[in-house]
Amino acid sequence: MTQFGNVLDDAHIFRMTDDTGMFQHTRYNVPDLDKGYTTDDNARALIMAVMLYENKRKSEYLVLIYRYLAFILYAQNENGHFRNFMTYNRQFTETQGSEECFGRCIWALGYTLASSVMPRGIKEACTSAVSRALPQISFLKHLRGQAYTLIGLGFIDGAKSDDLIFAFADSIAHSFEWCAGEKDWYWFENSLTYDNAVLPWAMFVAFHKTGQKRFLSIARKSIEFLDNDAFRDGFFRPVGCRGWWIRGGEPALFDQQPVEASMSTLAHLAAYEVTGDESMLELAKRSFAWYLGENSRQESLIDAETGGCYDGIMVDGLNRNQGAESIVGYAMANLALENAASAPLGIHNRFLQNKEEASPQSNWRKLGKVILPSWRQVNRK
Repeated sequence: MTQFGNVLDDAHIFRMTDDTGMFQHTRYNVPDLDKGYTTDDNARALIMAVMLYENKRKSEYLVLIYRYLAFILYAQNENGHFRNFMTYNRQFTETQGSEECFGRCIWALGYTLASSVMPRGIKEACTSAVSRALPQISFLKHLRGQAYTLIGLGFIDGAKSDDLIFAFADSIAHSFEWCAGEKDWYWFENSLTYDNAVLPWAMFVAFHKTGQKRFLSIARKSIEFLDNDAFRDGFFRPVGCRGWWIRGGEPALFDQQPVEASMSTLAHLAAYEVTGDESMLELAKRSFAWYLGENSRQESLIDAETGGCYDGIMVDGLNRNQGAESIVGYAMANLALENAASAPLGIHNRFLQNKEEASPQSNWRKLGKVILPSWRQVNRK
């Protein structure tokens, strides 16, 4: 499994996983038992393990699928919600996790349920968990929780899923229409913070499932807005978590987190699949290239010795810890790009005719084909 000549080494994935699930954090490259586990990480790890098994059909990856799925099932309450933070001695520290955690679980369950190579028992377990969660889904209020849930429901056929997808997409679209409007701000909130690309990604899924051009227009405008900042120096540089980007201010340059590169890769691949626009595939590759050295440090975030992924770029260098979110996000993006490279041009090519839905000043193709100046020559000050 390679991407840009980079081999996906699974050693750190197994190092981070015990008989309970995937650990949350590390001290350098050593699992930090004191920090325990999260359902968030194990949900994403489940998707990664399914992708690995689909790609290689190795029994050890199926073992990982059972382990991560078992964690999610144990985390689910009787009322359908999911607990998130668990100590090393398998005690949850809260009675209910965040809506984002809920959404990531639905994403993982939906993705696993839709896989054609999953054993029947795994599919039945996923179906049961989704059915238990369904009564809670309509109460979600937070944008990212809604977005993740929408993406997960996109893998599940049925009138109930379709109705929920439309309701969430309409809610997310209202947030965009409320906050956007000025020529310099096309976003869903008055700030860009964490896991940003999941929002336009959800709108691309919503368009695919509903055919509503309103959702496609918002998807395109918002991902272009995100790209205009992230690629303005010719390489991917996400909004930093030390200050984020508050409307009217300047984007924080640090700390840059690996999850943003992963989600940007996946969101652009979704855009490519839905629209067939090859510039989206190119931007997915450039988002992923952040891991491999096309970044503000010009350093790879992949540890060749361990197979792990460093936890980000700080103002004074790389964060040398190698936690779960980092390695799982890297692996998912790597595998998704590999799948896109071996697949035919976007499966929904009929949507290519909707070019007029792009924002009037769209420069997607400029970003995708040229990617602005060379990253080796220009740095944002």
